[in-house]
Amino acid sequence: MLVVKADGTQETFERAKLESSLTKAGASAEDIAAIADIVERTLAPNMSTAAIYRNAFTLLRKREAGTAARYSLKRAVLEFGPSGFPFEAYLAEVFRTEGFEATTNAISQGACVEHEIDVLLHKDGIKTYVEAKFHNTPGFKTDLKVVLYVKARIDDINKREGESVRGLVVTNTKFTDMARRYAECAGLPILGWDYPDVDNLHQRIEQSGLYPVTALTSLSRREKLLLLSQKVVLCNGLLRHTDALRSLGISQGRHARLTQEIGALCRT
Repeated sequence: MLVVKADGTQETFERAKLESSLTKAGASAEDIAAIADIVERTLAPNMSTAAIYRNAFTLLRKREAGTAARYSLKRAVLEFGPSGFPFEAYLAEVFRTEGFEATTNAISQGACVEHEIDVLLHKDGIKTYVEAKFHNTPGFKTDLKVVLYVKARIDDINKREGESVRGLVVTNTKFTDMARRYAECAGLPILGWDYPDVDNLHQRIEQSGLYPVTALTSLSRREKLLLLSQKVVLCNGLLRHTDALRSLGISQGRHARLTQEIGALCRT
C-alpha cells in the first residue's frame, strides 16, 4: 500500500521500517509486534506517514511512556518553536557531550564584515562556526542558498583568522540534493537529521543521551512552550530548575508521573 511522506512523495509502506524505529526507541518485542499489527490493520490508501507515526506513538505511549518519548524524538525537536533559540541551545549541549566548548549567539569579525554565529565550537585548537537551520515542518528542506552563504561567510572569516576555522551547517530536517552536492564539492561539512548515514544528528543526539523537554509525554504543548520560554531545554534540567517546574502548576500526581518519565528517558 502506498503512503505519503512529509515532502509529498509516495512510498510503499514497509512494516520492517516501523518495527525498526520502535526497536531503536527501546520498545519490547511484544509491544513492537502488537503495535505493528494494529497499524497495518488501520492503514488506508495514501495515508500520511505522519498519521502512521501518530497511531504508533499513541499505542506505544499507553504501554511505555519513556520509550514513547524516545520514539518521538524527531517530533520533539520540531516542537522547539519558531525563534530558533532552543535548537541552538540544544545543539550546544549535544556538542558539549562530545568534548567541545560551545557558545551560542557569538560575533566573529571577518576580513570584510562581522558575522553572527549561531553556535561557536572550540576543540583541539580548531574553531567551528555552526549555522543552525531550524524548521518546524518535517517536509521542509535546507536548500542550496544556505550552504552557499555559509561557505562565503567561512571564507571571509578565514581570510582574517587563518585555516584553523571551519564551518558546519546543521538542520533538524533534510538538505536538498543540490545543497548536499555543493557542500561535498566545496568541502563544507553539513549535518542533517539522517545525513550522513553514519554520525548524523539523530544518532549524535541518541549517543549524547540528552533529550529535550518537548519529548516528555507527561507535559502538554502549552507547558513545553512555557519551559522553553524560561530557557529550560533539556528534560534532565527540570530536576534542577525547581522554579520552572513550579511555574507549570501541575498536580502532585502528574509531578510523580513526570519525575518517573524523566528518570526513564533522560540522563540525570
